[in-house]
Amino acid sequence: MTKKLLLPFGILLMVLSAYSQPQPVGNLTIFSEDGDKFFLILNGERQNTEAQTNLRVEDLTQNYYSAKIIFDDKSIPEIDKKYLPIVDANGVKQDVTYKIKKNKNNGKITLNYFSMTPIVQGYTAPTNVYVVHTGTTAPAANTSVTQTTTTTTGTNKVAAGVNIGGINLGVTITDPTLNGTVQTTTTTTQTASYTENNSTHENKVDGCFNAYPMGASDFSSALNTINNQGFDETKLKTAKQVASGNCLSADQISQVCNAFGFEESKLDFAKFAYKHCTEPNNYFKINNVFGFSSSVDELTNYISGK
Repeated sequence: MTKKLLLPFGILLMVLSAYSQPQPVGNLTIFSEDGDKFFLILNGERQNTEAQTNLRVEDLTQNYYSAKIIFDDKSIPEIDKKYLPIVDANGVKQDVTYKIKKNKNNGKITLNYFSMTPIVQGYTAPTNVYVVHTGTTAPAANTSVTQTTTTTTGTNKVAAGVNIGGINLGVTITDPTLNGTVQTTTTTTQTASYTENNSTHENKVDGCFNAYPMGASDFSSALNTINNQGFDETKLKTAKQVASGNCLSADQISQVCNAFGFEESKLDFAKFAYKHCTEPNNYFKINNVFGFSSSVDELTNYISGK
């Protein structure tokens, strides 16, 4: 009987393995140039339970994260970075490092890009770096995940089923020698999730500053979609949708502006896209898309007030 029951479970393990194909992962290191201890929040999940000055998060599966830095010293304002990339311009996962730096002129603390290198298998971090793996830290409100395994033996059949995370898998094998019994095993695993309250601190320019702009292929596709819209109003809505979910360079924003037929639409998008620009210091390039100096003045005044 035992040997016969092992067979369907062996088949189930083979099926389950098909759902567990490895996916590329990236790594993120953040360090404080002045040694200020901090907590890191990625997509609402706290990564370290104790404040650190040099933190490395491994096995990140997404290309971009929404990040928040909360300092152990409450007098230091929090840092929000809505688009923190861990991929290169081609969308390939990398080992990325950012640094927390204080501006010598105004004293403002920001999170800036520092370096990027290809992933090295078996990498060992220096002893002064605190290493965590994404999704494995920060206890908080508990949620439960239930895994149920059911084995049913009938007069001539063996059936085994597993439900994991909403995926139902089952195998039935006919065996005339078996009699009817039912066994059900339920395992409940407690997992932790952590959600930070929204911060009232906003960077002068949102998290695209010093980030990577939209890849050339993706941008070309987005620009074609914008150009294919029949009216400026529809083009503007589409362009804002693209900018809301991506970081853009000054040149890319200029190309989008040139897709509009009316000066008003160009100015509207130029204002909207400023907070999504990776290089706001080069935003003067946008001035070339306007036909009237009044539009340049209006955009300049808008940026000055941000």
